[in-house]
Amino acid sequence: MRTVEPIRDKKKLAAMKKVLKAQSLRDWLLFTLGINSGLRISDLLQLKVSNVYRQNRIRILEIKTGKEKDFPLSETCVKAVKEYLAETNLPVASTLFPSRKGGQVISRVQAYRIINVAARTVGITDPIGTHTMRKTFGYHAYQTGIDISRIQKLLNHSAPSVSLAYIGITKDELDSVYINLNL
Repeated sequence: MRTVEPIRDKKKLAAMKKVLKAQSLRDWLLFTLGINSGLRISDLLQLKVSNVYRQNRIRILEIKTGKEKDFPLSETCVKAVKEYLAETNLPVASTLFPSRKGGQVISRVQAYRIINVAARTVGITDPIGTHTMRKTFGYHAYQTGIDISRIQKLLNHSAPSVSLAYIGITKDELDSVYINLNL
């Protein structure tokens, strides 16, 4: 399995959202929630309409860790959820990301295809997968100044060094702090 990278360029993120929204509100919402929540694809795909219907937060039991995760949705996510639900009229008990083949949840493979095709469409050539969304969340949180120990906790990592490596922060990027500070 190839290691995937976060999407570092905000213009590419916006372009991907535009491409995804044009093809499917479901695909757009999957990506929007993915890059704004840091959830693993297995946790995103388990979401039901009831997890987000008339709520501004998500509360789930993480599949990988077995831990409860409860967090508020950003304004971007709240707007995306409202638009999606208004357009789709999905029943509250339904899966949030239904397949076009019978209402079951889309597969991990299909989610991978959706993300990968959109990335290639906007000119991203780095290895991309569903985990890219989670890494993108961590990377941009770090770039906005969120402390790595908080990101570690959000992503349920064992150590800050794991989170730094995970989000693609290289030793060169850290070394640049020493080089460029010049107080």
